[in-house]
Amino acid sequence: MNHMLFFGFGFSAQALAKLLPPLEWRITGTSRTAEGAAAITAAGYNGLVFDAMNGIPADVTHIVSSVPPDANGDPVLRKCGAELAKRALQFKWVAYLSTTGVYGDHDGGWVDEETEINPNIERGHRRVAAEIGWAHLGGRYALPVHIFRLAGIYGPGRNALENVKDGSAKRVIRKGQIFSRIHVDDIAGILFASMQKPHPGRAYNVADDEPCPPQDVITHAAALLGAAPPPEVAFEDADLSPMARSFYMDSKRVSNARVKQELGYAFRYPDYRVGLKGLL
Repeated sequence: MNHMLFFGFGFSAQALAKLLPPLEWRITGTSRTAEGAAAITAAGYNGLVFDAMNGIPADVTHIVSSVPPDANGDPVLRKCGAELAKRALQFKWVAYLSTTGVYGDHDGGWVDEETEINPNIERGHRRVAAEIGWAHLGGRYALPVHIFRLAGIYGPGRNALENVKDGSAKRVIRKGQIFSRIHVDDIAGILFASMQKPHPGRAYNVADDEPCPPQDVITHAAALLGAAPPPEVAFEDADLSPMARSFYMDSKRVSNARVKQELGYAFRYPDYRVGLKGLL
């Protein structure tokens, strides 16, 4: 039996866990809190408190880390980096979930995995450092690391339809602004496809086929619900949190050609229209 260890058991990790056949896979997930670990166990998996871990379980074969870096670096590498290096040859596949934010701003132009990494906010620089740390383990110790750069994630309970319904949706207009996005089920599908065709050292963009202005998604969601879209508001006048405002500092179109060509992946939700229809 394979054993998947998820460092962080959030939205994307849970979607992949649901794809793994229970008769073939044992699944362990970590949480920062005892309550979170208990919730993982209640869902039918093995929950561990990250800070209380005494080491990686002995029979782990696959790893996914979605833990974001902090001001001091990647928490997983700090705690488990030496052990990952020492036991590298026992692991069949390792994934680090990063973000397309590492590319920085490209004025709405296309980026692919060969595009220069050039983040323009501190959060992006932390991600780059984490990617370098994971790649170092792969290059020096033959840990089979794969980097996945995720676009804006949406899915059940976390999407524009919910935002329109609860009144939190905003149509923020910033000239030339383009975002890429990805349905959480396609994240899981791409990770699973990579497990079938491992390519250690490779980076993959995880984004759907249609980058677009963010207000277009809100307008379409409102139309699907038969609701009036929220009024347009200029970016300069929008009431946005610092985190939300920082996302508007980057404008780019993210290419997914590599996951199609190398992994043979066919998107279940190739654009936001198909994705929102499925969620509706």
